[in-house]
Amino acid sequence: MLMTSTQPAKISGNTCQQIAAQCTQCGICAVNCRFLTEYGTPGQLALNHDADPATCQDLAFECSLCGLCTAVCPKDLDPRAMFLDLRREAVDAGRAELKKYKRLLNYERKGCSKLFSYYNLPDQCDTIFFPGCTLPGTRPGHTLKAFEYLKARIPRLGIVLDCCTKPSHDLGRDDFFNGMFSEMADFLEENGITTIVVACPNCHTIFVTHGQRFEVKTIYQIMADDPDPDFTLPPDTNLDPVTVHDPCPVRNEPQVQTAVRSLVQRMGISIQESKHTGKRTICCGEGGAVACVNPEFARTWSAKRKQEADGQRILTYCAGCVNFLSRTSGAFHVLDLVFDPERTLAGRPRVAKAPFTYLNRLILKRNVRAMPGSVHRERTFVHGNEPNNTHRLKRIMIMAIIIAAMAGFRAAGFTDNLHPEHLRQTINSFGSLGPVIYLLIYTLAPCLLLPGLPLTILGGILFGPVWGVVYSITGATAGAGLAFLISRYVSAGFIESQLSHPKWQKLYSGVEKNGWKVVAFTRLIPLFPFNLLNYALGLTPIKFTHYILTTLVCMLPACIALVVFSSSILDLFNGKSSTELILGIVLMVLVFTGPAVYRRIKPGQNFPGQNSRP
Repeated sequence: MLMTSTQPAKISGNTCQQIAAQCTQCGICAVNCRFLTEYGTPGQLALNHDADPATCQDLAFECSLCGLCTAVCPKDLDPRAMFLDLRREAVDAGRAELKKYKRLLNYERKGCSKLFSYYNLPDQCDTIFFPGCTLPGTRPGHTLKAFEYLKARIPRLGIVLDCCTKPSHDLGRDDFFNGMFSEMADFLEENGITTIVVACPNCHTIFVTHGQRFEVKTIYQIMADDPDPDFTLPPDTNLDPVTVHDPCPVRNEPQVQTAVRSLVQRMGISIQESKHTGKRTICCGEGGAVACVNPEFARTWSAKRKQEADGQRILTYCAGCVNFLSRTSGAFHVLDLVFDPERTLAGRPRVAKAPFTYLNRLILKRNVRAMPGSVHRERTFVHGNEPNNTHRLKRIMIMAIIIAAMAGFRAAGFTDNLHPEHLRQTINSFGSLGPVIYLLIYTLAPCLLLPGLPLTILGGILFGPVWGVVYSITGATAGAGLAFLISRYVSAGFIESQLSHPKWQKLYSGVEKNGWKVVAFTRLIPLFPFNLLNYALGLTPIKFTHYILTTLVCMLPACIALVVFSSSILDLFNGKSSTELILGIVLMVLVFTGPAVYRRIKPGQNFPGQNSRP
């Protein structure tokens, strides 16, 4: 029978009072836990709560919430629940220092934002694949292969790119977590979803605990039960034993643990279990976001796992655990083994790191978006806010700040120093060094995936409409050429692994067939990200001379428009307009409306000689 609510009930009763009354302070839970060794047993901490609740709340954020204390407690107490409740108390009281988790919460916010989320549900879909956040970013190719594998066995399978918001759950931000998770679960139920297939142990725990209206299973269980999985290793593969790290969120899920081991053993790899495994597994160090407040405690866990592995490679099925354990040990994901066994067993799994993880998620989303489906959505809901009103308010505030700054500058007489001629004289005082520095920065920017638009605008302001064009187009072309050469001769394998989207494969085919015409097309009608395009074209068979000349000529119109416009943009601070400013606006309208006009004239056509969008 399906449940009708995703609102989780908080732990019944006062957990501190329960622990204080029943904990015998035997110390078993503290044997392997640096946190409890440092601060005392759960019973001692619970006894201190009434006298000093603030200190207990603060200490709770140094607990990894891994649940090992709960697993080994001879009295069947649940200290993990107590520490989580203490975190909730701190948040409710406004005492939690959430600024320390800004990076983690921003990551979570991106995961469930309109930019990164996407729901694709085919007709009569009742099952979805929910890969989570980390796996799509670090292993987008494996994520697609996993979906294709599942879809071959579940024909009406859908896919949801979203975040389960477990970080907020573990930080005690219950209102936000409940609001976000309930909105997602309600949408899925309203669209007929009854089964969730996950790849992430954290997502598994969240859906099992708070999404009881759904049947939840892991992809590893499906793979292990497959009578003909066709997961084979290359001949003459080194089959050294591995040790399995069970992620702590699934310490009480033996069916998941068994499935992973069965899958690995069916591939011919033996497993040598460590001391802490299964129900008594230890944390990788990432749990509870402890690294944000006490990195030493977090490192203690990963060091212990490395010690117990005793030189053996560590296999796990949590992408987050792999990231953390890889800092000190040889760790890899089970899907690395399944979908790329040769490189994985050679110690070279294809794993992306930031900022490529964000690019990978966007590319994966575009791939998912192109799949057929009857229900599509990007998530715009944010608990406690009206997204449109918030964005509108931000835009109004930004405009108000700009207007106030302009008025303040004029009133204080600062605009005398903002005349283009004054700035250019300042640059000229540096002699040839000013343009050289500008060209160097612009050449390196595309290689570092930094946006070139601000640099082009800056070139117009500093060097004027003539030399601004010369320096900007030279820097942009040099940067595009350098990224091309890096891709072709230095990092071809890595870059190829990052560009697994079929769109890039069509780019390769288009260049192979039409050569420089495709480069010209993509420069004049910019439908690809400029920086990624430089790297992608380095993997194609086009000659470098053809590439660089076409890039120079075809980027020139947009460069001229931007530089001419920006060369007089500072006149706006003085309330003036100029011929260059008006001309620049006209040129920009002509250049940047080109793609829209082209799409209207030639819908669905992107490359010369092709009939479909790549």
